[in-house]
Amino acid sequence: MKSSLLDQRFLITGGTGSFGQTMVCRLLEAGAREVRVLSRDESKQDVMRHRIRDDRVRYYVGDVRDLDSLVKASRGVGYVFHAAALKQVPSCEFFPLEAVRTNVLGSANVVDACERNGVETLVLLSTDKAVYPVNAMGMTKALMEKVGQAHARNNPSARTRVCCVRYGNVMYSRGSVIPLFIDQIRNGVAPTVTDPTMTRFLMSLGQSVELVEHAFQHGRPGDIFIRKADACTIGDLATALCNLFGVPPKFDILGVRHGEKLYETLASREDLARAEDFGDFLRVPIDSRDLNYALYFDEGDTGRDHIVDYHSHNARRLDVPEIMSVLLTLPEIRAELEAAQVPSVVPA
Repeated sequence: MKSSLLDQRFLITGGTGSFGQTMVCRLLEAGAREVRVLSRDESKQDVMRHRIRDDRVRYYVGDVRDLDSLVKASRGVGYVFHAAALKQVPSCEFFPLEAVRTNVLGSANVVDACERNGVETLVLLSTDKAVYPVNAMGMTKALMEKVGQAHARNNPSARTRVCCVRYGNVMYSRGSVIPLFIDQIRNGVAPTVTDPTMTRFLMSLGQSVELVEHAFQHGRPGDIFIRKADACTIGDLATALCNLFGVPPKFDILGVRHGEKLYETLASREDLARAEDFGDFLRVPIDSRDLNYALYFDEGDTGRDHIVDYHSHNARRLDVPEIMSVLLTLPEIRAELEAAQVPSVVPA
């Protein structure tokens, strides 16, 4: 964590989630003066309060749909991470207006509250599903990105610097497929796989936090930061988990669910045409053209014809032993194996 961010006040919306709790601990270890957690569920806040036990963490019950609760929570704060969202693809498919109210209008409220209170930097957390979205969750996250970029484009002298980060599936995060597979395996049930050939990016919680910290330190108004990641098939992921828990690799195929794609895209060819490569990270700067499009009619872009989207089908793909090695780096997986009294497995 950059030294200039130490001894500062932070706010994390949706702070009781997997990312939020990891970021809270990271900020406390780095010497934050105060970390505020805003969420709707006071029960999860109480569990988190008893687990962390640090007076520097303050809990605010509120909803990003309510501007007033955001204004109060962000008062006197220098930096905000916006992680609150409706994230489950099927539920957003059945209740798309609820996804709009939280992911789009709620994000606009976060931007508004930060600007009113003179917050220095706001980082919005997006997802690979926002690229070429086919489901309501991805569509609303794509609009959230547009909200942040529109603020930067329309308010060049704004007090608050707004940028975004975009990443793929976070391993062992709440509601993700890995805890589901482990629960099924430990209960003697074959993992339920939608399509074994479906590919997804793999990222740890720590890597997602590092991406947000990178945006915090290097972001300019309207930037989107992307962390490069390895990918795997869902079938290989289920097989790797079966191997780790010492059960025959077998799974039930359900078929693709509502709104799911065969692969996810982290950066479109349009993004990559103007992206800057920083090794582990990509920065996609804002398209800063104004509405006077006549200025650009004679300046067509022919340089993107050879560019290919960056997606989980063409990213580096891990095989089963490599997936097992990655999974064993996660403390949650090691704890699950210890609880199940599974002998240590070394991938071949």
